[in-house]
Amino acid sequence: MKWLYLAAGLIFLVKMLVMKNPTLEGLEISMVELVVQDSGVPNAVSGIIFRNRLYDTIFEVVVFTIAIMGAKFLLANEQPSAMVRQFTDQPSIVLARLGATISALVCIELAIRGHLSPGGGFAAGVAGGTAIGLIAITSPSEWMEQIYERWKASTWEKVSVLIFIVLAAITLVGLELPQGELGTLVSGGIIPFLNILVALKVALGSWAVILVFIRYRGLL
Repeated sequence: MKWLYLAAGLIFLVKMLVMKNPTLEGLEISMVELVVQDSGVPNAVSGIIFRNRLYDTIFEVVVFTIAIMGAKFLLANEQPSAMVRQFTDQPSIVLARLGATISALVCIELAIRGHLSPGGGFAAGVAGGTAIGLIAITSPSEWMEQIYERWKASTWEKVSVLIFIVLAAITLVGLELPQGELGTLVSGGIIPFLNILVALKVALGSWAVILVFIRYRGLL
């Protein structure tokens, strides 16, 4: 039986090395160009995520929400950590806060212009979560929690998810905004709004998880 598997593997290897891959002849336009034309945004990845794969993207956002709720639920019965490990030397604090500022600016850029250039809502949310994490390891945890409660970040996170699901459902039904001029900031129909909502959701969700791990684990 081993020789049979070995022979089959060698035949498959020869096939990959000798035979050419089948190609579609007569196709005058690439799939990337088709996606760009269909979505109205130069960033084909955003077009696929928020249009061609929008049904999958809805559940990706829901899964991220469930993961945040799971982290809170699993750690809720544990005792808060008595010690929080943070940066204490001034050079590290300055560098971390500088990195947080840069990450926050990148978050805003990717959220607003993610449909025009590489980036998008998920990447923007990760950049925003990185900025919050860098601030968290250089600032008192009580101060971070006070800001989280003062700005009602938990509420905004839930609202962003609900608005995203509603807009996505409307889009799946077939109702869409005008695509506008390709390459401009106001283009792509509903895609820029979905980008911003996903960025807000991921960034605020990351903030919630960071606070939970700092409270119950003492570190990120």
